[in-house]
Amino acid sequence: MNGLRAIHHVAIIASDYARSKRFYSELLGLRIVHEAYRQARDSWKLDLALPDGGQIELFSFPSPPPRPSRPEAQGLRHLAFRVDDLDAVVAHLQAHGVATEPTRIDEYTGRRFAFFADPDGLPLELYESAR
Repeated sequence: MNGLRAIHHVAIIASDYARSKRFYSELLGLRIVHEAYRQARDSWKLDLALPDGGQIELFSFPSPPPRPSRPEAQGLRHLAFRVDDLDAVVAHLQAHGVATEPTRIDEYTGRRFAFFADPDGLPLELYESAR
C-alpha cells in the first residue's frame, strides 16, 4: 500500500481534561486549533497542532477506565516527538516539574532520546533529530 503519507492525528483521552489541556498547550507549547464541547457525549474535544502538520486530539469522557501502559502492555507503546535540541527540551520539562528518564542512545541510529509522561502517565518520548 503506497497511499500512506503521514500520521494525521493521535487521539488521547484524559482523566482530567483541564490539566491535560494545560500540559499539552502550555507546557509542550502545542497550538490550539479548535475546542468543542460535545453535549451528547458530555465530552470535550481539543485539536492541538504539531509543527509538522499533524495533530493531537485531546478528549474528555465521563469516568474513562484506566489503561495499563507499563510494563510493555499490549497496544500503543508510546508517542514520540522529534526535537532539535534534546537537552533544552528536557531542561524545560524538568524546570516545570516533569520527571524525565535518563537520556539514552538509539543503538541503531546513534540518536539520543528520553522518555517522560503526560499527566495520566501516557509514555511520551523525545527523539533528537540530526544536528
